[in-house]
This record gives sequence, structure tokens and C-alpha cells, in this order.
Amino acid sequence: MSKQAWAFKAEASLMNVGDEELKGWKMFIGFQHREILVSADGAVPIDSEDFPSDVSNGTTLAGNPVTDLKTAIETAGDYNQMAVGVQMTGTQFGLGAGATPMPKSIKLVNDGFKCPGPSRKGSRMFVCCRKDPKAKAKLAKKTKFLPRRYGDLTIAYDVLQAFQTNYYAQVTIENNHPLGRLDHWNLTWEWQKGEFIYSLKGAYARIKDPSECLYGPAGKYYRDLDFSQVANCQKKPILSDLPSEKQRMRSLENSPGVLQVFKMPPDDNRTALTPPMKWNIDGVINPKYTCGPPIRVDPQEFPDPAGLRAISTAVASWQIVCNMTKPKPQQNRCCVSFSAFYNESAIPCNTCACGCDETRNCNSKASPLLLPPDALLVPFVNRTLKARAWAKLKHLHVPSKLPCGDNCPVSINWHVSSDHKEGWTARITLFNWGNNAFDDWFTGIQFKRSFDEFEDVYSFNGTRIPGIKTIFFQGLKGLNYLVGETNGTRVGDPRVPGKQQSVISFNKKHIKDFDVTHDAFPTKVFFNGMECAIPPIRPAKSSGHKSSISVLAVICTAFMTFFLMTDRFY
Repeated sequence: MSKQAWAFKAEASLMNVGDEELKGWKMFIGFQHREILVSADGAVPIDSEDFPSDVSNGTTLAGNPVTDLKTAIETAGDYNQMAVGVQMTGTQFGLGAGATPMPKSIKLVNDGFKCPGPSRKGSRMFVCCRKDPKAKAKLAKKTKFLPRRYGDLTIAYDVLQAFQTNYYAQVTIENNHPLGRLDHWNLTWEWQKGEFIYSLKGAYARIKDPSECLYGPAGKYYRDLDFSQVANCQKKPILSDLPSEKQRMRSLENSPGVLQVFKMPPDDNRTALTPPMKWNIDGVINPKYTCGPPIRVDPQEFPDPAGLRAISTAVASWQIVCNMTKPKPQQNRCCVSFSAFYNESAIPCNTCACGCDETRNCNSKASPLLLPPDALLVPFVNRTLKARAWAKLKHLHVPSKLPCGDNCPVSINWHVSSDHKEGWTARITLFNWGNNAFDDWFTGIQFKRSFDEFEDVYSFNGTRIPGIKTIFFQGLKGLNYLVGETNGTRVGDPRVPGKQQSVISFNKKHIKDFDVTHDAFPTKVFFNGMECAIPPIRPAKSSGHKSSISVLAVICTAFMTFFLMTDRFY
């Protein structure tokens, strides 16, 4: 019965029986049966994604639209102003028919309150939370609505002008994470009350089909409106970043867009404003973001455009918080291969690291075959003969049904070049197997023990980011361009990936018992913010193998790497 899904309905109520108004109430519900919350009428989850939301580890709900609970003293006992009820529906797993899917705990999580363990009676659970006399008051800016929150990426939905049947809104995307990035982004949401976008600036809609408005409810209500000029009529529009040649200024750190939104009855008054829900944003090869629901915040303040010492405010503002999440297996967009001077075989990217659409002729679950290092330079479709010949030479097992490829548009090879008494070196090579080039690319490397030992990188710019223990690399000025895959020199030659590489040196000043087979390999690798799939194993070290690579060889390798890179551009 553990995998059987069961629907549930529940109500959570909160009443202020104290003598102080409860501002911005927040309630934690400790779900424990792998629950998926489908809806919550009267609240929004602030620490999970939008509905349907996985709340198996519990979730915090905040009031929406009622955020504050007044006291009986100031309302003469008016229950509607003192209390709030949240109607929830969802799905839970693991309980049989007739069982009651109760949460583990419920509590108020506002600052200054202390809640004991809940009491339970049948299908009811209740708790009385009191002011904590030992709690120290936090100095915080007083806000009418919920305070703005921090996230890896935040989206602001600010209504600038409001009219009876339409309004103008500004959408601002802001990146807050050092490894966050969005290239050629696509932004989607879902309208709640039949709204449609009439005009749009700062982005463009992927589909412009006025018939969806003309022959729908909008066409019946707006009889005199020229729908041939409408920007988008879809319930779930897809808005895309403008190409660089279509905009004079472009900033990934702060990307605003303005749209004119028409509403539908009964919201035909200027104060009836409902933000869209189910927000999602992604880029080409960028971090995967999970976005929460829009939270009402205090109106955004804007500086005076004429430069006067004055501010203007939005009519209403909502904030959407998005956080980077680790890609699920076989859903990456980049992958990593490993090789080392002490082992003749290279460990290629994981099988189906970036997904497999066709598996009739290959095994999507088999481990990849070890390869000669030069095989990493050609596309996967051209590696079969090399892989079979290498397996025969090294007496390796070859299954009857060969493993599938990684199918990644970008791969990164990490090669440990040397290991000596004072330090060690590695070479990183970036491969672009797609047709589109990457300008201003970057990559990030995380180690379990070797972060502080980073010394220098010879053909890239490199720096340590202490806060996230990441070594950050990007191309030198004028060379930060990873070209796409091109045809071979002669007909029938394998296609040639775009590539850049550099030698990196490390010392051993702060690390004891250095083990090259573990400490010299990264635990996480990022490309343009996306976490890449890493092989589960490292190259093994054969007994008696000693490093014979001199410092001069390392310097020559760095020089040749730089020479070959720069030669591509002249």
C-alpha cells in the first residue's frame, strides 16, 4: 500500500486570541506521508514550489489575501477579522483506506511565538501558541504585506497603472546567485481569470494568435477592440528574451519588461488585480529554477525619472522567488569526463546524462565503455570502433547491446596532468557539440579538499569564490567565445566540436595525505550555472606508476594550449 495514492481534503484555521495584532501570519504544517499539495484556498506556500507542490517534508503557509489577524479588542469580537481558514486539497501516499493522513506537527512560525507539541483528537489536531517572554524583538522594517525574500533569482510583478478593464505591469528578473545565469530566457505563467496580453515591450511572445481572443470570451466582452494587434491570447503564454540585435541595452542581472494586460468580468474595476500563477523560467544551458507562487509585498518604489529627490510607487507589487535546483538524473544539459596521466583509459560522460529519446539500438542503463583519450575528441556516433578496439586491447568486457551516448550539447573533460611533491596540475577542456556558440561562457569547479590549493590558470581567467567554495573560470577578454560544432576538413571526417582548454596548477600547502585519485577530481562542475553530470568513478591508479612530468613540460603545455586557442581567431 506504500505506493497507493489517496486524495485528501483538510482545513487549517488560525485565530488571534491575544491582545496584539498578528502581522503577516505564517503557519508550518509538518506533513509526513509524501503529500503533494494541490491547492490551499486562503494561503500560499512560501518555502516550496507552486501548486501542485511536494510538501512531504512540511511546508510554511502565509496568508493570502488575509495577511494580518486583528484582536477581539479592536474588532469587538469580529471572528472574520480575528481568524482565517485555509481549505486544502492534496494527495498522500502510504496509508490505506479509512486511515487519517494527519501531519506530524502544526505551529505558528512568526517571530516571538513559542508553540508546544500539538494535541490530537481523532481527525483534529490543535495547538495553543503563546508569546515567548525570552524572545528578543528583531528590528525589522514594518511592512503592510509580507517582507521581500531572498532567492537565487527573483521576479517582480509590479502594476504601474490601473484602469477599469486593463492595467500596465512591469516584470523584472533579478539574478542574485554568483553562479546564476540566463541565456535567451523563456518565461511562462498561467493567467487565473481569463486575462490576455495586448501589448508587450522588453520581450516577445512566442505565439501571436488573435483568434484565441476573438472567438473566445474576450471577443464577446470587448466587441470594439482590435484584436489584430494583440500580443498574446494564451492562458499560458511563453515570453522570450529579445535577441541582442533587437535591444540596445541588455542586462542579465536586471531584465525588465512592460506589458498591458486586459481583464475579464467580474474584475472590471481598477482595484481588482490578480497576478498570474505557476511561474517558470529557463535558459539554453543554465541552472534549472524552481519558482514559488507570487507573494504580495509592499508596492515597489522607483526613483524619479527626472532626477528629483522623490520616489514613485507601484499600484501593487508581487514577488516570485526562484531557486536553483540540481537536475534530476538524465535531465542534465552538460556532462563531465575524467582522465589522468596514471591511467591510459578515459572515463566518458554518463550514459544518457542529458536524456535518451531513442533506446531501441542501445542500452540506456548500461555503464559507458572506457575509451582511449583521443576518442573524447570526436562525436559519440564516431566512437564505436575506437571503443571496441580499446576494449579488445585492454581485455575489457563489451556488452552485446552497447550503452547509449550522453546526448549532451556541452561536455567538459577534467584531466589530471601531473602529481609532484609541491603540487599537481590538471587540464580542463570544454567541448561544444551543438550548432550554437556560447559567448561570455563560464565554468565553476568545486572540490572536497583542494579549494584552497588553487594556484593559477594559464589560458583562462580564474578566481576563488569563498562563499560557495567554487573556483570560477572564464575565457580571457576577446577569447571568451565557445564556437559550435563544425564539419571536418574532408568529406566523411567526423564533425569537430568547438573547444577551449587551459592548464590549472595547485599546491599542497594546506592539505595532508593528498590522494591524487580522489583529491585531484572535482565533486561538482558547472557550465553557465548548470550543474553537470559527473561520473560515479575516478580513474584508478595502477601499482608502481610514477609521475614523470616535469615543470618544463607543464609550462610548455600551457604555452601550446594558449597558442592553439588564439590561433583560431586569426
